[in-house]
Amino acid sequence: MIEQLSTIFSYEFMRNALIASFWISLAAGVIGALVVLNRIVSISGGIAHAAYGGVGIAYYFGQDPMIGALLFSTVSALIMGAAQRKSKSGADTLIGVMWSIGMAIGIIFISLTRGYKANLMSYLFGSILAVSGSDLRLMTLVAALVLGFVIFNYRNLLAISYDETFSTVRNLPVTLLYLTMLVLVGLTVVVAMRMVGLILVIALLSIPPAIALYHFKDVRAIMLISVVLSFLFCFFGLVISFQTNIQAGPVIILLASVAFLLSSLVRRLHLSRKS
Repeated sequence: MIEQLSTIFSYEFMRNALIASFWISLAAGVIGALVVLNRIVSISGGIAHAAYGGVGIAYYFGQDPMIGALLFSTVSALIMGAAQRKSKSGADTLIGVMWSIGMAIGIIFISLTRGYKANLMSYLFGSILAVSGSDLRLMTLVAALVLGFVIFNYRNLLAISYDETFSTVRNLPVTLLYLTMLVLVGLTVVVAMRMVGLILVIALLSIPPAIALYHFKDVRAIMLISVVLSFLFCFFGLVISFQTNIQAGPVIILLASVAFLLSSLVRRLHLSRKS
């Protein structure tokens, strides 16, 4: 087993993918816990799909699609977040509209671009071959930003996650914290799309924290378990992907989904025995 793993990760692209898995798991596990606790999975999904508009526009103008996705996801996060703060009912419609607009813009601009476009599929479904040295540096930066934000604002984030009204009464910068959190969700989505793609990245943000939340109540524990689970899903997904020649992104998400279903079943059995 050890020899087989050493053979798999003797390739540079697999080592890059493994390093990327660590940084993505760190960012997604920590910010994903806040996403689940604040019940903003739908907004996160909207940001992820809207980012494809940035990919298409950047590709059309001959720029790095990652930069376009970063800008588009940041703007989308701020607009959706501001809408959510003003009207929760109206925000659902806006999220759906921006979700559709982002995807439509991306597809239109890619269609208008002449030349070979097969590599753009990696932005939708991920590709371990797409992870480069510059991507790793960007992933490291995003993970550091997420960790720094959570460490320095942990108590305030905890307060707005469980009792936003009380946090507002205490004069905490609720809106600023909320919008910053969504921007970091957008950044995490963009760096994670290299591994799992924009279509599937929301699952990586939500499934590991959801599993952790089944068994832990302490937010630090939820974040830690989310990071560990994310990395394990990525690791085994990479190994299976290499051996079967299947894209890593869908394999990673399928493993996470199976783990979630099993965890849910175990929890149900445990609760039924208690009752």
